[in-house]
Amino acid sequence: MSTNKVTTVAQIAAQIKDGMTIGIGGWGGRRKPMAVVRELLRSPVKDLTVVAYGGMDVSLLASAGKIKTLVYGFVSHDAIPMDQAFRQARQSGAFEFREIDEGMLQWGLRAAAMGLPFLPTRAGIGTDVETLNPWIKTVRSPYEDGELLMAMPALNLDVAIIHVNEADAHGHTAILGPDPFFDDMFCRAAKKSFATCEKIVDTSAFNDHMKARLMPIERSVINGVAEAPLGAHPTSCGPDYGIDVKHISAYGKQCKAGEWGAYKDTYLTKDTHEAYVEAVGGAAHIRALPLPVF
Repeated sequence: MSTNKVTTVAQIAAQIKDGMTIGIGGWGGRRKPMAVVRELLRSPVKDLTVVAYGGMDVSLLASAGKIKTLVYGFVSHDAIPMDQAFRQARQSGAFEFREIDEGMLQWGLRAAAMGLPFLPTRAGIGTDVETLNPWIKTVRSPYEDGELLMAMPALNLDVAIIHVNEADAHGHTAILGPDPFFDDMFCRAAKKSFATCEKIVDTSAFNDHMKARLMPIERSVINGVAEAPLGAHPTSCGPDYGIDVKHISAYGKQCKAGEWGAYKDTYLTKDTHEAYVEAVGGAAHIRALPLPVF
């Protein structure tokens, strides 16, 4: 049986249907699968429940009216803490929000990955996380301590999308930068998971035992891989390129001034990922972006 999982960005986006719950990997301004996000923006898909440590992905989907419910620990671009488009959508009540602690979001993904209904945690007890999220219940420890804990429910996903540095045709993936974060949890929590990558490589590229430490995601949970060089822009994909702070800053100013349509017309109506890359300054410009330092 063939195990060739190579697909295209457009085919990945086509897997996402109205009303689905999707998980978007990456972290704020780092390693977001933006090529797929832009494909979704050009599609008619709507009423999505989005689970993410949000950045430009959430901002654009919110601006385009694609989100019905957002489950998130934060929305930020790292170097630019506040996203104007997200702020406007959030304050206007454009979607239902479920704002939780960063660790609780990880715990919800982990519960789904383990096939559990919930995982207990102390995070959120006695805070506004508890008062603003009645969908999260509490549970008593069955042991002598009898401690009251938050029961973080499983965040079961229909589809997860991530962006990595390398992948092969069989679904092996490698994250070469210092920040894998929770992409493995997103993939294990989903019915189907897809990865875009900077380049598709031969499986022999993974023979180096040192690279195994950079491959936290089982190939069995990856349903498709699509090559999308520079596909995380304007977020970073270390060690290949950094965050395009100027691009994101200009985008924020346009959104604050009510000029979302101008940004959309300039960058989001491009028919191909290659056309988008040229519109934002070209491959050489993106590859020269300095890596973030934290």
